[in-house]
Amino acid sequence: MAKVLLIDDDRKHSDLMQAYFKRFGINLVCAYDSVDGLKKLFREEPDLLLLDVMLPGKDGFEVCREVRKTNNIPIIMLTARGDVIDRVTGLELGADDYIGKPFEPRELVARVQATLRRAALIGLTIGELNFEGLSIDTESQTVRVDERPIDLTSMEYELLLILARKHGRKLSRDDILSELRGIDAAILTRSVDIMVSRLRQKLGDSVKPARFIQTVWGRGYSFVCAPLTDA
Repeated sequence: MAKVLLIDDDRKHSDLMQAYFKRFGINLVCAYDSVDGLKKLFREEPDLLLLDVMLPGKDGFEVCREVRKTNNIPIIMLTARGDVIDRVTGLELGADDYIGKPFEPRELVARVQATLRRAALIGLTIGELNFEGLSIDTESQTVRVDERPIDLTSMEYELLLILARKHGRKLSRDDILSELRGIDAAILTRSVDIMVSRLRQKLGDSVKPARFIQTVWGRGYSFVCAPLTDA
């Protein structure tokens, strides 16, 4: 049974969601503030984190930032504020998806299931992709740049796989978003650009000329690093 941690200070709503998620074979563990939530994240080792933005004390953005320092767990942000900037901020901090409040419980379950499936599918292809200065081990789901291990979130890892497996091809933002799934197309251009920028920073690819990921103006992105084996 999948385990999901929900950090939300609305106790009544959280308890109702806990019963609802159980109907779909998901064990929903609830925490009502950031302190308890971070403790349960460490203790319970959930498969996914549902994180409300409007929390007392540390808000959801601060919690997301702190989690991402040490943990690559998939994160779905819950926000009562419909501003695009809030959603963009969540993506910039490393969230995998977001959903606005109020939401239909079934939609939230569907988002959770889709994100869990995506995380599981990442490890299905076994093998190693090797490029000049970069290797991707799809069995252990590890990435190395110049033999140095790189910590990526599940979304960043999948984004890198999509680009690397289609090295040399020009992929539009639509192409990338379609492959990633789960991200609201309402902020398509900004969300893909944010994810690529974050990935580049972790790969040490933020200077020109690009070593791994090249921007194709008016089109999207292309993985330009030469393969050592056929990827």
